[in-house]
Amino acid sequence: MGVDLIFWKAARLAALTAEDGWLNLTDRVLLAQGPQTVGTAPDNDVVISVGPARLGLLTLTGTTGVFLADDVVTQPFIAKPDTPPQLRARSLLLELHSDAGDTALRVRDLTRARGVDLTYFPPDPAWIIRAQWQVLAMPLSQMIDQKGGAPTKVAVSHTARFPHAGHDITLLATHWKAGKPMFVIRDATSGHETYAASRFLLGEDASDSQITLDFNRAFTPPCAFSDFAICPLPPRSNILPFAVRAGEMWP
Repeated sequence: MGVDLIFWKAARLAALTAEDGWLNLTDRVLLAQGPQTVGTAPDNDVVISVGPARLGLLTLTGTTGVFLADDVVTQPFIAKPDTPPQLRARSLLLELHSDAGDTALRVRDLTRARGVDLTYFPPDPAWIIRAQWQVLAMPLSQMIDQKGGAPTKVAVSHTARFPHAGHDITLLATHWKAGKPMFVIRDATSGHETYAASRFLLGEDASDSQITLDFNRAFTPPCAFSDFAICPLPPRSNILPFAVRAGEMWP
């Protein structure tokens, strides 16, 4: 557990402080379909807070688009696995983020410092839980509230069940990340020792009937680091009636 957790924490910090992490996000502006000018000057169609007065021309088609900067070359926004379509324009990283039927331009300033100190509860093997991994006979349509965004509907196909402190817990896997089920949780530490809105936890080593929930790897959502992020909030069954003193603490 020790070495693996050290590597996990290093990867977590690297992702958070990367160029497309959450520490240099400066803007999130809703877009219209079609061509629109982008820049810091107030007469642009899309006004952003960093960069030149005239950054370029963005043309949105559906949820993707192209960008013309300096009247030279039109660049397409390129999507990578688990990443919205992105492109570089001068010292900025532009990203098309779709949520609840809307598409917005997210802007990251690549010149901005991206340091952060992450703190954790002491590792506790007792919080590595092998839970029952159950496939629902019919996917559950679930409305999920979001911090910074409108409620959205998700399809829940799996649940993780385990007993703890006299409670029978059923967690809904409301999202998936890198092919792994993601649980959005809140517990008695939320707002005191951990971020108030929620923490995220990825399930590991899923089989036909079991899954590992390592709460030592519970991590803080992007909304704790940026006002321009949108984060799902936990459904009622994922609000735990006890303290989970494991994983990432308040940043």
